Amino acid sequence: MADDQRCVFCELMRTGAARWVAEDDDDAVAFLPLPETALAPGHTLVVPREHCAGVLDASPAALFAATALVQRVGRAMTRTIGATGVVVLNASGPHSGQSVAHLHFHVVPCWPDDGAVYWPGDRSARPAIPDVHTLLAAGL
Repeated sequence: MADDQRCVFCELMRTGAARWVAEDDDDAVAFLPLPETALAPGHTLVVPREHCAGVLDASPAALFAATALVQRVGRAMTRTIGATGVVVLNASGPHSGQSVAHLHFHVVPCWPDDGAVYWPGDRSARPAIPDVHTLLAAGL
């Protein structure tokens, strides 16, 4: 595990001070957020052990480990706490709203009667970019 001494998630993995959902995996872990920040009962954070700031600089192995655990956590939510779906949230990079500069995914269980919508409410004020699909394809 490469870590950053200033990273709160790396510190949690070093000290074990978390409400763990899954900590035995060599490549990724899952834990509950602070109670006052939970979006729903069972809201879980999934974090790769490898320190990387976000999706844009994660190694393929770190990204795979985290998303595989996201899937396992989501399936557990539907089997054990009766969630009928999950919302997976991630913010990566400056101006994205990312609160901790370590790749992490929020896995939020959903039920038909909670009425919750976990999606940005506003659209970007950035004007349309001509031929954006061509630019993106060329960048790949």
